[in-house]
Amino acid sequence: MTQGADKTDGKGLPTLVRLCLFYAAIYLSSGVSLPYIGTYLRSRGMTGGEIGLILAVPLLLKPFTGPVLAVWADGFTLRRTPMVLLLVGAGLGYAGLLASSNLWWLILAWFVGQTLLSTVSPLIDVITLRRARTESFNYGIPRGTGSSAFIAANLAMGAILTFAAPTIIAAWIAAACLVGAAAAALAVPPERVHAEGAKPARSERWKGLGDLVRDRTFVLAVVTAGLIQGAHAFYYGFSAILWRKQGISEPMIGVLWGVGVAAEVGFMWFLEPLRRRWGPERFLILGASAAVLRWTCYAFEPPLWALFPLQSLHAMTFAASFLASLRLIEKLTPPTNASAAQAINSALSSGFTLGVATLCSGPLFDAFGPFGYLAVAAMALLGLGGAIMLARRSRHQIV
Repeated sequence: MTQGADKTDGKGLPTLVRLCLFYAAIYLSSGVSLPYIGTYLRSRGMTGGEIGLILAVPLLLKPFTGPVLAVWADGFTLRRTPMVLLLVGAGLGYAGLLASSNLWWLILAWFVGQTLLSTVSPLIDVITLRRARTESFNYGIPRGTGSSAFIAANLAMGAILTFAAPTIIAAWIAAACLVGAAAAALAVPPERVHAEGAKPARSERWKGLGDLVRDRTFVLAVVTAGLIQGAHAFYYGFSAILWRKQGISEPMIGVLWGVGVAAEVGFMWFLEPLRRRWGPERFLILGASAAVLRWTCYAFEPPLWALFPLQSLHAMTFAASFLASLRLIEKLTPPTNASAAQAINSALSSGFTLGVATLCSGPLFDAFGPFGYLAVAAMALLGLGGAIMLARRSRHQIV
């Protein structure tokens, strides 16, 4: 069968629906792991410093683990096969969190679970981006469906924790990964890694990876996206604490976070036509500009009424820059290196850069309080400079 020719792949459900189901399945896990893993680790007796160490290790190592796993994944015939294996392995890793309260064991278990789960996202993005182009649907719809599942899982776990012990957090994450593995096997289209059917040797796949890191425009795009996304670190770690100090209640803090994610979902669902008209380079400039504005304003503790429009800028600082980086990396990369390219992009934008910024955010918070936001605003400003350079280069280098 010709790749992408049958929009249902012979299994009844349209490709778009199947991809929406898979994105929803994998975000059921991260919708609990990201907001609540600190709560679980605290219940296991970990200090704040130990929790930070546990969470930072997979982020800091992602520039190495991401490309290695992507090259490994490109050795299979179908793209979904390594996704199944990664999700099963992630489920086992997260289940290991339940086995011991030893710090080094928890570091290992979280590293395995988080590393394997985070590798799935760039792999499914490769499929979704190509299918969106060939079958004329909006990539943001399945990705936004995943974000909606994130919100649902977040709210569900918040309600469950009112009567259940924190142990349920690790159990949910592990079980959700296994659900994701089943969804990968049943819902992800049977897309071939190599359209011609021949698998290049491992040495050829590594050569393709080397070609990417020697491409200056590709490296600039990846670093630029990493700076813009990494600038969210201070917000992720300390926004709730700072808002509490302003006297904002816990329920209202939840509403503020919900406004940000809802703006992200709305952007992905409804603004795809605008992205196509503007192109990824302009969208990256838009995301970086919004980030400079947003984090600078947060440094001066804006009142509650001003936080709502500022939170809506999450649609630009996260969603616009995220979508722009995916499309830009796709444009800059030959199809044979697509998985490795998106893995490198993910490794920097949601891995190493975010990990370093997260480690630095603690001392910044202790020393400067809300003015720590100015440091990440400076990161976003560097990202804006990179985005402008990419826009200029695109006239000559990007076809």
